[in-house]
Amino acid sequence: MSATAVRPCAVCGVMGMPVEGQTVKALLTVSLRLMVHDRYLFCATPTCAVVYFAADQSYHFTTAHIREPVYQKNPQDPLVRLCYCFGHTIGDIQAGTAADHATILSDITTGIRAGQCACDLRNPQGSCCLGNVRRAIADQANHR
Repeated sequence: MSATAVRPCAVCGVMGMPVEGQTVKALLTVSLRLMVHDRYLFCATPTCAVVYFAADQSYHFTTAHIREPVYQKNPQDPLVRLCYCFGHTIGDIQAGTAADHATILSDITTGIRAGQCACDLRNPQGSCCLGNVRRAIADQANHR
């Protein structure tokens, strides 16, 4: 993770989290020439279109600039990936049973242990999705 300090998104005001430049580069659909800053933060606010913003808040990339839907921006869309490395979707969690959820967690954990995880590149937040998956499972259990 970069040494960028946590700063607020210039659009929504919620604190962003530092993300590596390689993550931003991997997920942008626009020319990388637009990536003129070397430090970016991730905005997880569902109601804000900004996904990445420059540490100095002078520039940002929105959901329209990202290769695929971002879980944090679409937390209820069943087609959106929750696990970007192994393809588990929000719908898998919503439709799944406790046994299905255990299988999903086991699949992700097994993949991580086998070195098959690439969350630093594939997950827009630039870090492991396992926490997001666990929270989604807990939220689903609370809504049943």
